[in-house]
Amino acid sequence: MFTMTRTATAAAFSPALAGAGLRETYLDLPGHGDSPADCPPTSLAVLDTVCEWLDHHIDAPVLLAGGSYGAYLATGIARRRPELVRGLLLVCPGVTIARDSRDLPDEPPLEAPTGWLDAAPAALHAHLDAALGHRTSTVVATVLAALNSGGPGDTTFQERLQTGPDYALPDENADVVFDGPVTVITGRQDRIVGYADQFRAMRRYPRGTFTVIDAAGHYLPYEQPALLRSLTQDWLRRTPGIPAA
Repeated sequence: MFTMTRTATAAAFSPALAGAGLRETYLDLPGHGDSPADCPPTSLAVLDTVCEWLDHHIDAPVLLAGGSYGAYLATGIARRRPELVRGLLLVCPGVTIARDSRDLPDEPPLEAPTGWLDAAPAALHAHLDAALGHRTSTVVATVLAALNSGGPGDTTFQERLQTGPDYALPDENADVVFDGPVTVITGRQDRIVGYADQFRAMRRYPRGTFTVIDAAGHYLPYEQPALLRSLTQDWLRRTPGIPAA
């Protein structure tokens, strides 16, 4: 996810992939975690950096898993470099980057216990209130631990990337078909990227499974880990040569 690190990504996905016998590799994007901001602050430059890493470190197509902005980049890789990608696991994926273009749920958020956000910094209250569907102090603590894990990142680079004119990939709206196994998992109460745009994008994935989970928001891996594991194991079962646990 945007601003988050490989440590947070591992905490999100490793439990879901456990027992599959895969070699898991987690990357800090440029300007995130411990990776230097050594590319221009554009999504295309970030994507090209990831592809360059893949070109230098793999000799066969890989399974790509990502959440939010990471999933947005994963779909971009599948469009531009399909020979690198064996399958896609997309959790709360960004589909359209411009905030005012996203189709977000308009229902009120689910009820939450009094004081459920007390442990979070005040500056994060509005974000977590919009992002979380499973609204408990335990989930908040888990998300805060993920947000605070890993290297420091380069906040100036992240801000320039997110607010710059080239935050969107140039082929964001291209209906390029990817034929590999795809699983798209969304949160019913995700008021950051929503779930409707993701469903409409399924026409690009003829071997795609789409799931929207109730009582889940944008931090779905930390909100509903058991459901994430179940759906991930189904994705692996649909991938030839991968023995799911």
